[in-house]
Amino acid sequence: MFSESIKFLKENSLFRAINDRSSPQGARIIIGGREYLNFSSNDYLGLAGHPYVMESAQKAIERFGFSSGASRLLCGGSVLHKELEEKTAEFKGTESALIFNSGYSANTGIIPAIADEGNVIFSDELNHASIVDGCRLSRAKKIIYRHKDARHLSELIDKETAKRKIIITDSVFSMDGDIAPLKDIHELCSSLNSKLLTPNFILLYIDDAHGTGVLGNGKGALAHFGIKPESWIIQMGTFSKALGSFGAFAAGSKDSIEWILNTARSFIFSTALPSCAAAASIAALEVIEREPELLNKLWSNREQAVHEITKLGYDIMGSETPIIPVRTGTVERALQISQHLMENGIFAPAIRPPTVKKPRIRVAVTSAHTAEDIEKLVKALGSITVKQ
Repeated sequence: MFSESIKFLKENSLFRAINDRSSPQGARIIIGGREYLNFSSNDYLGLAGHPYVMESAQKAIERFGFSSGASRLLCGGSVLHKELEEKTAEFKGTESALIFNSGYSANTGIIPAIADEGNVIFSDELNHASIVDGCRLSRAKKIIYRHKDARHLSELIDKETAKRKIIITDSVFSMDGDIAPLKDIHELCSSLNSKLLTPNFILLYIDDAHGTGVLGNGKGALAHFGIKPESWIIQMGTFSKALGSFGAFAAGSKDSIEWILNTARSFIFSTALPSCAAAASIAALEVIEREPELLNKLWSNREQAVHEITKLGYDIMGSETPIIPVRTGTVERALQISQHLMENGIFAPAIRPPTVKKPRIRVAVTSAHTAEDIEKLVKALGSITVKQ
């Protein structure tokens, strides 16, 4: 049925295959019996293998078993789910929080819940696919603004009349590693809300999946910019990246979270996360607050990698975070470089359309990498004769 379509993907170097590892997640992984330095992971702080995180998950399994058995609204959750929500709200500085099963399910559930017919969504052109799909599922009008262009966003907002306008942006863009201009966007929202009689006429929805645990001393993008959470801001974040666990959350005012709880279909109709995942996330939040050296190491590694990679002449496409895209020029070149890295014991897959318009190698640096690991990556990149 799909043979011709698959043939097209293969002929255009767009066919994908899965590389399953036979080792724990970490700076070093084993694929096909060979060890590789892993520069593809979002486990930015190395918490997936942190002893305290693992021990907390194991104790939760002993106490609660594994499966939750039902959705939260059917009593599928445990006291650990509630504890995690309370700790997340405290961590993010909000009144309340709600757990979702993944960042994808959060965005595809929350966005349709807060954006209805008669509303207008303004979405950054490089927002994550889960945001794109969440927007599509909503009945609101969708308008795309130029990447990180707050002036363009303002111009578009001025042209629209609606009972509610929702601005949606990633905090850290997962394939480019750059940071949204949240200070400018926040000032725009604040100014518009202050001029309007209707409360919360302008909503700001921030996908902080790659900012949580990385920016703002780990607190995320708002803390990075010194922005106080407001009643008209909803933050989405994940436990599955820098926190080394699994799941996602919405954090915001009490009434916004209660509304999401009652209307987000991906929350209402999903079996709750296993209690051991909640336990791991609780532990990870505690580790972030008591072990700041992990974050310091992450940024030190990032600076080393950026300095050395750019010195080789590579274009890192405006990266500002531990996500470092290396521009390759063509899809074929991206595949060649990725294969060259694998031959040198480094796992960093090629990122190709339709995931991105411009092919690249997405290098993700973590606190678990050593200076020697980064030197090996740089040496391998330096041995490639042609750079795009």
